[in-house]
Amino acid sequence: MLLDELCILLDRHARDDGATAIEDLLVGREESDLPAPPSMARTRMTLIAQGAKRLAYGEHVYDYRAGQYLVTSIAMPLKCRFTDATPERPVLGLCLLLQASEVAELVLQAGPGTIPDTDDAAPPAIAFSTASDELLDATVRLVRLLDRPGDRDILAPLVKREILWRLITSEHGATVRQIGLADPRLSPIAKAVQWIRQHYREPFLVEDLAELIGMSPSAFYRNFRTVTQTTPVQYQKKIRLHEARLLLAANPKDVADIGYFVGYDSPSQFSREYRRLFGAPPSQDAMGFASRTRSASD
Repeated sequence: MLLDELCILLDRHARDDGATAIEDLLVGREESDLPAPPSMARTRMTLIAQGAKRLAYGEHVYDYRAGQYLVTSIAMPLKCRFTDATPERPVLGLCLLLQASEVAELVLQAGPGTIPDTDDAAPPAIAFSTASDELLDATVRLVRLLDRPGDRDILAPLVKREILWRLITSEHGATVRQIGLADPRLSPIAKAVQWIRQHYREPFLVEDLAELIGMSPSAFYRNFRTVTQTTPVQYQKKIRLHEARLLLAANPKDVADIGYFVGYDSPSQFSREYRRLFGAPPSQDAMGFASRTRSASD
C-alpha cells in the first residue's frame, strides 16, 4: 500500500512545471502517451508510482513501471514517452535530483564494510531497479512533508539523506556512488564538507582548510563553490543555523544560549543571520515552537 499512498500524494501535488516546495524534488503527472520533448537528464533518481515510461538512450530502449526507478550518474540526452497514460489513470512519478557533494560526503562517512563491494568494471551511467520497501517508505515520507510545512524544513533534508543512502547501498549503488566520485575535485571537497559538519562551531580560515585537504586556497574556494553552490563560510553558517533551529524546537526558552552553543559570539549576528535564512528571528521562531508544544500537550 505504500504505492497507493504515493499515487494519492503525487496526484495532489503535481503541477505543470513539476516543481514542489521541497528542494530537488519534482513531481510529474501525465495523461497522454505522446512523446515528451527530449531532455538533458541531470544526475537523478526517477520513480514511477503509477503507469509506465519508455526511455531511449543511444541505441537502447528501457521500460520501467510502477514501483521501479532509474538512476543516472551523468547528464545525458534522453528521449522518453509515457505509456498506459489516460486522464482517468495518468502516469504518476517523481524525480529526486542527486547532488554530487552529498553523495561523496555519504560515501566518505560510511565505515568499512558498510557499502557493498563491487567488481572493478565501470558502473553503467544509467541503471534500473525495483524499489525496496525501505526506499519506498522513505520516499512516501518525503512526499508527505509537502502537506506538512511546519515539519518540512527540518525533516526533508534528513529524509532525502536517507533516500540517498538507500540508493548508495542498493544493488545499483555503484552507479549512484559514481556521481560523487567520478570528478576528482569532489573527493577533497567532500572531505572539507565533512570537516565543516564535524567542526561547525569552530571558526576557521579558508587557507587552513585548503591546506588540510591538499589544495591551493584559490582552487579550493573555486571548486567548493562549484560543488556546493556556496562558499565554505556560508556553508558553515547554514550548518550552524539548522542545528540552532533543531535545538530551538527542543528548547524554545534557550535562545541566547543556543546562539552561543552553535558558535555565535554576538546575539545580534545570530538573530540577523537566523532571520535571513528562516524568515523570522530566533525569538519569534521559538515562540512558535513553544506554542505548538503547548497545543500538543493540551
